[in-house]
Amino acid sequence: MEYESNNWIWDWLYSSPHLFGGLMVTAALLGFSTSYFGGVGVFPSYGWSDFGILLKKKPERKRIRVYMDGCFDLMHYGHANALRQAKALGDELVVGVVSDEEIVANKGPPVLSMEERLALVSGLKWVDQVIANAPYAITEKFMNTLFNEHKIDYIIHGDDPCLLPDGSDAYALAKKAGRYKQIKRTEGVSSTDIVGRILSSMKDNKSSEGDSCKRQQSQRGQLSQFLPTSRRIVQFSNGKGPGPNARIVYIDGAFDLFHAGHVEILKKARQLGDFLLVGIHADHIVSEQRGMPYPVMHLLERTLSVLACRYVDEVIIGAPWGVSKDMITTFNISLVVHGTIAESNTLLPGETDPYAVPKSIGIFRMLESPKSITTSSVAQRIVANHEAYLKRNAKKTQSEKKYYEEKAYVAGD
Repeated sequence: MEYESNNWIWDWLYSSPHLFGGLMVTAALLGFSTSYFGGVGVFPSYGWSDFGILLKKKPERKRIRVYMDGCFDLMHYGHANALRQAKALGDELVVGVVSDEEIVANKGPPVLSMEERLALVSGLKWVDQVIANAPYAITEKFMNTLFNEHKIDYIIHGDDPCLLPDGSDAYALAKKAGRYKQIKRTEGVSSTDIVGRILSSMKDNKSSEGDSCKRQQSQRGQLSQFLPTSRRIVQFSNGKGPGPNARIVYIDGAFDLFHAGHVEILKKARQLGDFLLVGIHADHIVSEQRGMPYPVMHLLERTLSVLACRYVDEVIIGAPWGVSKDMITTFNISLVVHGTIAESNTLLPGETDPYAVPKSIGIFRMLESPKSITTSSVAQRIVANHEAYLKRNAKKTQSEKKYYEEKAYVAGD
């Protein structure tokens, strides 16, 4: 006896999905399996493949790639916060670092080299890919390269205007294409502000030499206008502690004017363990050890810059100058490290070695610093750039004055 095809059953089930779903729920509640009935074989077990039903895999959601560019000269927590916000608008963040030539043409000579700026941007925890020598303006050709080669979905910029020398909007084409998104600018800090702090403090420091009271007053006048909150610190932190058997590495310092040298030494320290704990010295300690005008950035500004680094797991805000036994025990520190390049690795007369305890128990190591850059050398570059700028302007003014004098002489002739 031949049986008729049972295709009509499946046609009915497909046309009545709600009823079919109800039947399946009922079967599940009753325990539609051999185990529910004690394995007596009342109902045989079937898999979906036995019924000829192929379940389609849910397609994976397309990952959104976003692009943000910048000069990133004198990298600060404002840059980091911008990139954090940009990353939140997608799944993968690609960052373009503007070339030295483009910066010179649009803003003036950068303080940091391309290599140093690339190290800073690559070291941020929110950055997935970096494009070197990006153009200052989003041209149609470069925009097509972003969309087609780098698979960028949106171009991101802050809510502050970015104008070209001719006064046009650098992101006009991205906006016209409907592929532009905007983030909020971080108030209270900018590269210009930091340069101003350094130049002002250097000038005041020279004019008030020998008068500590005047120096302190001038420093108070140069404090940042940024008002940090606990929420901002949480946004920057990893929110994860070390594992039960983690090897915890500790490194401390001022981390003032966070630069490529800081990134590289933190990376090297992180490779020595499972968890990197960074101690950030309080303002008064930095000032005592290095003198005026340091620190340029106050404690919480420096904290955010360090927390933004991808190699850092946790920080101690206002860490003591010396590493004590209690501190090693409290944080379960396995290794204490210090770089060979620092503002000063020599002790003052009568000063106690801050690493005496970890040295005495054999958990201290000096690390060869990958870069020779320091906070002082960055500050010196800023001063040199400013002096060169003043000379150029003075020369230009003299040339213009001579030109107009000659014009007046000719006209009077």
